[in-house]
Amino acid sequence: MSQQKSRLNIKMVPVQSHAIVPDRDADKSPILECHHLGIDFGGLTAVNNFNLMIGRTEIAGLIGPNGAGKTTVFNMLTKVYQPTRGSILLDGRDTSKLSTAQVSRLGIARTFQNIRLFKDLTVLDNVLVGLHDEMDYRLPSAIFRLPDFWRGERIARERARELLSIFDMQDMADAKAGSLPYGAQRRLEIVRALATNPSLLLLDEPAAGMNPSETSELMDNIVKIRDLFHIAIMLIEHDMNLVMGICEGICVLNFGEVIAKGTPDEIKSNPVVIEAYLGKKDKKEEA
Repeated sequence: MSQQKSRLNIKMVPVQSHAIVPDRDADKSPILECHHLGIDFGGLTAVNNFNLMIGRTEIAGLIGPNGAGKTTVFNMLTKVYQPTRGSILLDGRDTSKLSTAQVSRLGIARTFQNIRLFKDLTVLDNVLVGLHDEMDYRLPSAIFRLPDFWRGERIARERARELLSIFDMQDMADAKAGSLPYGAQRRLEIVRALATNPSLLLLDEPAAGMNPSETSELMDNIVKIRDLFHIAIMLIEHDMNLVMGICEGICVLNFGEVIAKGTPDEIKSNPVVIEAYLGKKDKKEEA
């Protein structure tokens, strides 16, 4: 786990708006900026005044108790939900008028709490779905099986196998996705997200249901993805060993509002964060 040891030496530096990013990203524009983001459902405020900046190659964590609003934030970033207020800038571009498909093309990809694969399709075909924007042939070519159709298909399949090899899954290419072990299905969902060529990858509880060995492997793979593709990764996770082991900046939500932002060391020693997770001690109990 030498990669994990080296991650502890990352230096976070302050930038505009009281945000922090890894020092390697300090001279670059952030990949994501959220300003006063919020959403209401009827009379209920689910997320309020959410502010966040993520560096171009940062591994960021979004944590908080169950029901804190974490997945709601992801849904706003990917335009599953349209925010009630505030703004989202992806690579400097305002996404307020964009659809889910448009922000995907702009560079956001995600996975879900509950695995959403095409289980009756092969592993390879699931990855090819993510590569659909890279198919450069037109409909007539596909109908009449013209040479540019076959060329595009060959290039896409080569690319899909290349992506699968990142997780050593190339030998599973012809297996049905639904037949894979749970951990392999999780990895496949990440590969499919990478096929869309994102600049920001959102992982919603990627270690859910994994055993300690699978989680350790996942940690190394997340760092490998960041280093190989030079992208930012933001994850929601309840496994604090994973969060503290790979995240460089962490944002903590509680009841839809940010209660803390900082480095892993700052977050794990923050009394407000500790109280949010463990509850406030009764004075009688303290006595």
